[in-house]
Amino acid sequence: MALTMLLAWLTWYAIDHRPATRDGSPAWSPDGTHIVFDVEQGGHRAIAVMNADGTGLQTLPGAGQIDAASPAYAPPDGARIAYDADVGGNREIFVMAADGQNRVRLTNDPAQDVSPSWSPDGRQIVFASDRDAHPSFDLYLMNADGTGVERLTTSGNNGAPRFSPDGAHIAFHSGRDIYVLDLGSRVLHRLTNEQRGGDGLDPSWAPGGGRLAFMSARDGHMEIFVMNADGSGPHAVVKVPTGSAVDPQWSPTDDRLLYVYVPEAAPRLDERTSRSRAIYVADIVSGKVTRLSR
Repeated sequence: MALTMLLAWLTWYAIDHRPATRDGSPAWSPDGTHIVFDVEQGGHRAIAVMNADGTGLQTLPGAGQIDAASPAYAPPDGARIAYDADVGGNREIFVMAADGQNRVRLTNDPAQDVSPSWSPDGRQIVFASDRDAHPSFDLYLMNADGTGVERLTTSGNNGAPRFSPDGAHIAFHSGRDIYVLDLGSRVLHRLTNEQRGGDGLDPSWAPGGGRLAFMSARDGHMEIFVMNADGSGPHAVVKVPTGSAVDPQWSPTDDRLLYVYVPEAAPRLDERTSRSRAIYVADIVSGKVTRLSR
């Protein structure tokens, strides 16, 4: 009996004291068959890929040594992945092959360059940087080889830029509100209003461009909402009784949303669970939710 109890305690101790695993920033491949994301364990972040059903998890070797995050597949074929990574204390934008090979650095600036997002044709990348407005971030556009960097915004604190499916607009958040920038006219359209209780963060376009998913704490804690592309009709699609649902990403098939669930701090000793973050997928029509990562 004593030996059994000791073995049980040792098993519990080993499990309970494993480094917390935090999965974040999931993104679909253009064909919807794979998901790329960043994974943190023991304070170190790397890029990982899994099948769309959560199987076949593998960490990509090309981005495993430099605290990599915020990956995104390149359209139209998903042959490349853009991401940001730490280089000497600041973050830069990189591109690598989908298998983790052939890593190429695109930015080289003593600033924080983060959150890359591809244009629909794979020829351009939009990203956020504090290079001109530190500590605030603006949005920048560059060619996929890192040339032709152009500043898009000059005010606010902006992040999480995402191209619309037609490439004509970029959705992003500024502060705690979502805006859409018309790339032709450079006119900004504000879609949410935090001062009226309707904040929004991390927008993600539906494949048709008519809707946006985003996260909001308007109901008390972070959950996933959907609204029309003009800001009308916002409604919750992923509600969680505790914790937070963050990092929404719309599927290429228009029927599912990836998100990351962040549990609240547990009142007991099981802090490992409360510190861990896992990727889920929600079926928008049926409401079914499935956990994909650990």
